[in-house]
Amino acid sequence: MTVDDEALRAGFRKAMADVATAVTVVTSHLDGAPYGTTVSAFASLSMTPPMVMVALDRSSGLLRVIRESWCFGVSILGRHQVGLGLAFARKGGTEKFDGVAWSSDNGLPRLAGAPGWIACEAAEFVEGGDHIVIFGRVLAAEALGGRPLTYHARTFGTHRPTPVAVAAPADDGWDDDAEFMRVAYGVG
Repeated sequence: MTVDDEALRAGFRKAMADVATAVTVVTSHLDGAPYGTTVSAFASLSMTPPMVMVALDRSSGLLRVIRESWCFGVSILGRHQVGLGLAFARKGGTEKFDGVAWSSDNGLPRLAGAPGWIACEAAEFVEGGDHIVIFGRVLAAEALGGRPLTYHARTFGTHRPTPVAVAAPADDGWDDDAEFMRVAYGVG
């Protein structure tokens, strides 16, 4: 069976747009200067030992910095930080940090106000198509609470808990989320 590569990529891109992901800014430093980029390809990898993984495009300037420094930080953005997510998604180097509140935590740039923070030592770089997956050993982690910034269907949003007892199946016949929320939670 032969698959049209362009059709496959288009279908894959659409399918992945339907997966909600956390929005993070992965950071590192080189010669005292901060670097960072927005990343949604981030996940927990292991609890023993604590590890995470992030994927960066092979052409990423941040990838070059992490390969040299062997460390990176992950600021897990909150729903109020859409502007940071957009600012760090653009091309550029250290100027992405102009006007951005940040501090050094475990020697890594940490964005102010982010509800989650993880500092890592790079453990391994693995090739994965047009990206490099970096496995990171967690050196420090902190959760401050708050709603996360998520990316789904090519838009920013946040997570809204749905109690299992009233979770509606996808083909439930509800006209919209507002109607579901009125019935499930008595709000609206």
